[in-house]
Parts: sequence; C-alpha cells; structure tokens
Amino acid sequence: MSKIISAFLDDALGTSDAVGIAEAIAKGKISASEATQAAIQRAEKVNGVLNAIAFKSYDLAISQTKAKPEGDLAGVPTFIKDNDYIKGSPTQYGSLSFKSKPAKRNSKFIDQFLSTGLNSLGKTTLPEFGLLCSTENPDYGITRNPWNTDHTAGGSSSGSAALVASGVVPIAQANDGAGSTRIPASCCGLVGLKPSRNRLVNMEGLELFPVNIVYHGVLTRTVRDTAAFYAAAEKHYRNPSLPEMGLIQHPNKQRLRIAFFENIAKEKTGHQDEDTRATILSTAKLLTAAGHEVEQLSFPFDVGELSEHFLNFYGSFAFLFKNFGRFILNAKVDASQFENFTEGLSQQFKRNIFRLPESIRVLKKTGEIAESLFSRFDIIMTPVLAQKTPEIGHFSADLPYKEISQRAVSFAPFTAIQNITGAPAISLPLGNTSEGMPMGVHFIAPYGQDKRLIELAYEMEMVKPWKFIYAFIGENR
Repeated sequence: MSKIISAFLDDALGTSDAVGIAEAIAKGKISASEATQAAIQRAEKVNGVLNAIAFKSYDLAISQTKAKPEGDLAGVPTFIKDNDYIKGSPTQYGSLSFKSKPAKRNSKFIDQFLSTGLNSLGKTTLPEFGLLCSTENPDYGITRNPWNTDHTAGGSSSGSAALVASGVVPIAQANDGAGSTRIPASCCGLVGLKPSRNRLVNMEGLELFPVNIVYHGVLTRTVRDTAAFYAAAEKHYRNPSLPEMGLIQHPNKQRLRIAFFENIAKEKTGHQDEDTRATILSTAKLLTAAGHEVEQLSFPFDVGELSEHFLNFYGSFAFLFKNFGRFILNAKVDASQFENFTEGLSQQFKRNIFRLPESIRVLKKTGEIAESLFSRFDIIMTPVLAQKTPEIGHFSADLPYKEISQRAVSFAPFTAIQNITGAPAISLPLGNTSEGMPMGVHFIAPYGQDKRLIELAYEMEMVKPWKFIYAFIGENR
C-alpha cells in the first residue's frame, strides 16, 4: 500500500533548510554534531522504505564535526551521488558489472562541493551509470518517491532527491546528463538547477567528448539554498568567462519576455498529459498576472529526429563503460551483468558509430535553434516532463531496450536540449497532479544567465509557495 514517507522529526534540524541550519550552527544554537546525528537518525528512519542510500559514511561524517566547521554551509549534513569520487569511498555507479575500489582522492568537483562546508553522510542511489530516469535495479533495489512510494523518484539523481524531499537532509549533490537533476526535482517537488556549462567544476574525463553534456549541481527544497550553494561554490572556483553569480537573495523587479510552447501532437513523442498541460497554462497565467510578457509558440523541434540523434550520442557513454571500463573505472567490467537499457544504448552507438558526426551536427543545429529564441525572449518555459510521475515498473530494468528507451523519450523530451546548448535550466515545483503528486515547471535562460533563473525562482516561490513534505509530519512521527 502506498504512503507518504517523512523523515522530519522534532530534532536539531527541525523543518529548517540548509541556510537555516548553517545559521543555527554559526550562532551556536545547535552544533554540527547535533545536526549530523539528527540527519543520521532520519536516514535510518526512512531509508528502509525509500532505498536511497548506496553507501553510508556516518562515522566519517561524525568525526568531521569535531573540527571547527568552515564554509558558508558549514556543518550542514548532505549526501553525494554515487557517480563521483570521494577519498576512501567506493563509487559503484549503480552497476553490478564491476567491483569498485575505494577512491584514492576526491574528484575536483567534490573538493568544490565540500569547500562549501557541507558534511557528507554517504552516497546516494542512481540507475546503472546514471543513464536512465528511474532507479529500479532488481539487485540493488528500487528507490521510491517519498510523496507516494508506489511511484519512482525520477532519475538519475534518484536517491539524492528522495533524501531531500523526505527531509533527511536539506540539500544533496546531483548531476545532469539529460535531465538527471531536473527530472527528480519535478518528481519529488524540489528545486533543481542545471547550471550553465562550465559554471561549476566539470566531471573529470568529459573534456574528451566532442560535446560536454554532463553538469554537476544540487537538489534543494528552497530557492535560497540553491542560491547559497552556488555563491559558496563560486568562492572555491569561479569561471572568469561567465557572469559572476554572487549571493542572490531577492527577485529582480525587471519584467521578462517569456515564451512557452503549444502541446506536441499526440502522434509525436512528448505529448503532454492533462495535468501537465494544466500546470503549464496556469503558470503562464500566473506569470502574466505578475506583469511578465508571455507568448505561446509552436514547438520548433522534430522530437523524433532529436531523440534518435541524442540517443546515438548518449550511447557513447554506455559503449565506453562496456569497452573501456577497465581504464575508466579502474576495474574489470563484466558486460554480461549490464541492464537491458545500458546494453541497448551501447549497441545503438556501435551500430551508428559512423553516424556520430551527423548526430553531433544535428544536436548542435538543434542547439542553435534553441539559442536563437533568446533573441526575442528572456526565458523559455516548458514542462520538465511531458507526463505525470509514473509508478514503479514503468522503467523496469527487465523491459527490452526499445520499449524502455521509447518510454524515456516520451517522458522527458524537454530536458536534454539544454545539455546540448549549455544553457542553464531550472525545475520549480509549481504544480500538482490530480493525485496530489508534485510536478515541476521548467525555465530556461540564455547561456551564463543562471542568476536570472534564480531571481525568477525567488519570485515564483513568493507568489505560489510550494508545499513541502513536512506538511505530513504529523502522520509520520
């Protein structure tokens, strides 16, 4: 029987967000140790149902609190997605195809992430190699949505989303190769920003690809937590070729020109269901009432062609894990253990390897079309997802590749474009389904204009505050 899962307790964390917890620690109202112990207690309370934690490092997290915490978010408990390297911890990528060894060092991004003062309690679940939009591994288990455990938490940053939405921690690391931060943000009612390309330190090794489509980020419950993280991360590394973000704390009074798209025809991939369409239309009215200039446009892309070429390129990741995993993962890879989706992606890339230059040209052309819209508009609005959050099983690892890839493309046709262009995009929990599940709205800005998105997010949070899962704390204590 489905139910809501809430980790919120009357403890040191309360219902505070990351900024609130950091302020309480800095003022001595609570200690970093108390915050960490509370998060561990919460994790143990709900993880048996949510299955969101891939690896626990509680003892290390507790020992970290003995030193005076430093950083803007000093002492705030967090988790890190299990596809990046933390010294002393394994990185299993959600796959049974190899046995991970403990990392000898942090990745460069993890150094940036931890420079903010966040204290990691462990690593979170993801689908195999982060390639799919739901974590439903038959051996590692299913990561469930705290709003309704019959439903997926989205992906690939599934575990991070489930832990933040349920209240275990206020912020967790995510990353996004085709929507993997924004998709779970939509499914779990969170704020999920995919930043501009090169805004944060990149995942190591991506410089070898002709197009870098993977972006680090975070999932949070409040806009100010997302803003605070980027301001703190910028102190460790700031890309001089991008506009400085700084600490953004308020909306901008400037009224914006915002475009949104007509519904894609039913016979084409990506048709929006009734609840999704209603959310977009109501958000357009909300923006108009707030004084923004809103215009509806025809969808300018051929979704079928775009998805075919994106999957051709995307399959290169699976192909590399299969054929060069010994070097990438520093371990012997048994490809016979690959899930159907991973194997299918690898085979698709292998069949189309000589079409890779064509696929890259099509993707870049798509990016140029997308970017050209910003000559007329300040913001583009779309759904995050074309359909409501599905139940567990919709993305079952046992499904054949063709079926699961078609389902993934139909579910998330809007998010991969920004991975190609490098433009920033954010999911905000501005809608609800008829069943009471959260639903995100997707806002996209020109390259480098991450600040514009956060300022708009502040405004939307004020005019239509989203409810958090702690509204159900009473029935889950």
